[in-house]
Amino acid sequence: MSDAATVIEATSAPIVLYDGVCGFCNQSVQLILRNDRHGRFRFAALQSEVGQALLRRHGLPADDLDTFVLVEDGRAYLRSTGALRVARGMGGAWRLLSVLRIVPRPLRDFAYDLFARNRYRMFGRLDACMLPPPEVRSRFLG
Repeated sequence: MSDAATVIEATSAPIVLYDGVCGFCNQSVQLILRNDRHGRFRFAALQSEVGQALLRRHGLPADDLDTFVLVEDGRAYLRSTGALRVARGMGGAWRLLSVLRIVPRPLRDFAYDLFARNRYRMFGRLDACMLPPPEVRSRFLG
């Protein structure tokens, strides 16, 4: 079993896969870290060994870095559905965003895709994945 597979098997927590060099994605991870009071979520960059292994495991293209993925309970939730599940999982006022699930998924994902295509232009592209601070480093896989 590879190191990535061992790490994946060792956690039952929901895993957020994010684009490690996207400024917006990194800000989103910081937002989740601040608001996930129970420390539920784990994180892996899509570009990492763990991220790539999870993409392959769920039959997703390894080169699609425009997709937000939440892996929870053995399923992969993509784009707007994944983001709304994370908001619900953070609790508090963030749960209110769940009301957006009444919007048909094709419309939500259209808006998501439009934003994803322009996120580097709006929020920049980093030279490398962020180095998480020591107090949350254990929540980052691979």
